Formats: sequence, structure tokens, C-alpha cells
Amino acid sequence: MPEDQPQPIRIAMWSGPRNISTALMRSWSSRADTAVIDEPLYAHYLSTLDPAKRAAHPGADAVLAAQPADWRAVAATLTGPVPRGKAVWYQKHMAHHLTPEMEREMEDELDRGNDARAWIRSLISVFLIRDPAAMITSFIKVIDNPTPSDLGLPQQVRLFDRLHARFGSPPPVFDAADILKDPETGLAAMCAAVGVDFDPAMLSWAEGPHPDDGVWAPHWYASVNASTGFAPYAPKNEPVPDRLAGVLRECQRLYDHLAQFRTMG
Repeated sequence: MPEDQPQPIRIAMWSGPRNISTALMRSWSSRADTAVIDEPLYAHYLSTLDPAKRAAHPGADAVLAAQPADWRAVAATLTGPVPRGKAVWYQKHMAHHLTPEMEREMEDELDRGNDARAWIRSLISVFLIRDPAAMITSFIKVIDNPTPSDLGLPQQVRLFDRLHARFGSPPPVFDAADILKDPETGLAAMCAAVGVDFDPAMLSWAEGPHPDDGVWAPHWYASVNASTGFAPYAPKNEPVPDRLAGVLRECQRLYDHLAQFRTMG
């Protein structure tokens, strides 16, 4: 990039599954200045699972064929040239894709300032959370017996706490419910948090699949593909099964830790 051009803004949105993460990716993709990427660490995560657990993920073989499984190669891409020369790169990440190996090296980078692995420092990390009961009851419609780590909350909290401790201020945290209750205010706050101007184009998008969707989209994105904007907020009152009561308790504890730092609410 020429020296007189500003560095692109790279946004890493760390979310749990069954959040509004795909709708947010659609929202950011509606900006003329923004490129998006969909869960680039999914293949790496799948490559670390035992075969039985990997098989529980719909389309796992297609994901492994479509993406590099080496997370360092992915990190090099995410810190390299932005697609189509855009000024903003919105990177949709699932926090449970942060494997222990990745977390150890990220901690080393943050604690010791290791420039050789500076990818996390080059990203503006933002955290997206959702009421755990609503997330769990949605997730188990596809994968029926998740652990807290499958839902990404332990990984979100560890990364959040490391970034908070290293830089002295909490990274931005947004709750899906807050955004759905007032999308324009929520998106404007998110834009301000990452240093870009709000664009009203973010409030709507074209119906149907997006060219940057991952190969797993047919298994997970039906609702988003049928939408043209954020759905009105509607509380879910579906009970979490008794077998997952312990998972709910632990996820609620972790959610509450992050929720106290919400940018809205």
C-alpha cells in the first residue's frame, strides 16, 4: 500500500453461534467501502476435532476442502491486502474457533509484543453476545449436546480479558438484543467504536445468499437469506432442556461478565 494511503480498518467480530452474526455480516457488506469474510478459521477448528465431533457439524468435509486448516496461513491472509482494495475489512469470527494452540500464541503476542505473530494486534476486536438460553435453544436444533466451549463463551471471555488487561480499556461489547431493539443506534455505536462513519446502507441488504458466504451457508443461513434487514426483537421463552442446566449456568456466568461492559444497554 502506498505510504500516503491510510491503513485499512480490520474489524474482528468475535461471536458465539446462533447470534445475529450473519445478519451483521450482511449489514457491513452493504457498505461500499467494506469487504467481508465469513468464519475463516472454521476449517482450522474442524481439523482439531475428533472424527465423531467433527461429523456433527453439517458440511464439515466441504468446509475442510474450501479453507486452509493452518490458522497461521489464515492469519497471514487476514492481515494482508484487503479484498478489492476496500478501506474496511469486516471479519466474522466464531469464538469457539479459537483453539488452545491459537489462544496460547495470541497470549504470547499480547503479553510479550512478539511482532512475528502480530495478527491479533492488527485487528480491532469487537465482541457480540446473546442471552445464553436463547443461544442454546437455537443451537441444539442442529447440534444437540453442546458444551460451553462449543458456544464460544469461555473463549470470548479469555480473549476479552487479555485485551482489556493489555490495553487498559475494555474492547467494545454489543448484545444482539440491544442491536435488534434499535438497529440504527446500535450500528452507529458499533461504527463509532471501530472508528468509521455510520452508513445508512447498513440497515438493509438484498434477499438471498451472499457471494462471501461460507460453504456451510445452506445448513445455517436460511433465515438470513430470507431477510432484507434486521428482524424486530422478539424475546425467546423456549426452555433449556434439563440435561443442559449446567451448561446454561456456566454460560450465564460468562455472559454476565461480558454484559457488564456493553457499549449499549
